[in-house]
Amino acid sequence: MIPIDTTLLNKYNVPIPRYTSYPTVPYWDNEINEDHWKSAFRLRFEECNDSQGISLYIHLPFCESMCTFCGCNKRITTNHKVEDEYIEVLLQEWQLYLNQMNSKPLIREFHLGGGTPTFFSPENLQRLIQQILSDSQVAEEHEFSFEGHPNNTTYAHLKTLFDLGFNRVSFGMQDSNPEVQQVINRIQPQENVQQVVQWAREIGYESVNIDLVYGLPLQTIERIEKTIQDAISLRPDRIAFYSYAHVPWTSRGQRLFDENDLPSASEKLALYRLGRSLFLAQGYQDIGMDHFALPDDLMYKIKEQGTLHRNFMGYTVQQTGMVLGLGVSSISDVFYGFAQNKKTIHDYYEEVKQGKLAVFKGYFLTETDQVMRQYILDIACNGKTQFRPEDISTLELYSFPYLAELEEDGLIEWDFQGLSLTSLGANFVRNVCKAFDIKLLSDEHATLKFSQAV
Repeated sequence: MIPIDTTLLNKYNVPIPRYTSYPTVPYWDNEINEDHWKSAFRLRFEECNDSQGISLYIHLPFCESMCTFCGCNKRITTNHKVEDEYIEVLLQEWQLYLNQMNSKPLIREFHLGGGTPTFFSPENLQRLIQQILSDSQVAEEHEFSFEGHPNNTTYAHLKTLFDLGFNRVSFGMQDSNPEVQQVINRIQPQENVQQVVQWAREIGYESVNIDLVYGLPLQTIERIEKTIQDAISLRPDRIAFYSYAHVPWTSRGQRLFDENDLPSASEKLALYRLGRSLFLAQGYQDIGMDHFALPDDLMYKIKEQGTLHRNFMGYTVQQTGMVLGLGVSSISDVFYGFAQNKKTIHDYYEEVKQGKLAVFKGYFLTETDQVMRQYILDIACNGKTQFRPEDISTLELYSFPYLAELEEDGLIEWDFQGLSLTSLGANFVRNVCKAFDIKLLSDEHATLKFSQAV
């Protein structure tokens, strides 16, 4: 492992986007023309469905209790009667998109996110998925995945979804220390995590991922080491080691704990460094941007082949032509543009029940946007990129001065033909991606708020 100087970590531990899209969401327009969006959707679907297929993301927002660290769009309720109406509206929205398609969609990637997808009963999930799949074709090589809460994921959840074609599951472990669990309001015995991982293995899931978060209130070196050792003992195929994003201006639940309990910047960096060293020592490979995988996992193999991809769901082994997001606050990406659904369930229901797509904000990319997005994807997924000669004048204006500084710090090697990350630079992928975020670099008076890089 390449040692990382603390001074360098401090220098690059600045607020910066996670680059699951480009342009990033703060630069999107606050309204979007539905007809324009439909046209872009139809065009992209016709271009990619037969050859690449599509990715489908469904947002299931309900949770029975609030985890105070969470920045996701969610609705807290213990009333499970909400499941039926939500599924009905989801299927109505699905039909609205089916009406825009000239053939059956070929689904190559399918992800259930939340909220808590396993808030829904296995029977309701089956009803939802079966209806969608009955209207579709499933690619022979596909990746269907979902997020499971260890406290409420049952054997029936895992078996039902497996029988429907789901082959990957991600469990939110976050932290295994009772003191930290108490302050983030996520009391989760380690036995529950062990149980769901064991069930997933028995049933036959190809890949099991565990989510961990560093930088949470009351986390210490000793506690993060315990958490990581507890996670590694389960030998998951993948581990996501997320930096806690403290954004109380958008996530009100984060105001419920004392900010004095958060690790300092230097302490948080120490948590990250320890975590990364423990993963590597146990044979996990650094995929980039918070993700680690065992060498026999498909994600690592795909990265080595140079075909890893990144979208709103994070890193993915599937390269589809578009992402269709269904459900409240979901985001769709049709290459030519992005669109996000209404953020409240009331508004989402109202739009769909009137026969309208629920999109309310988005962005249609210029040619320059498309080029910069590809540079960012190349770096995030492959650690290198090649410059097009016709882009040099733009890159000289915005990117090259920043690249020179990155090179001076040993993070990249570059010339007018392209760049590649160094072993040291692989720890600063988001910072290198920023060199091609000309929206941000050209916005001298930017007041946008992002989470810290580390």
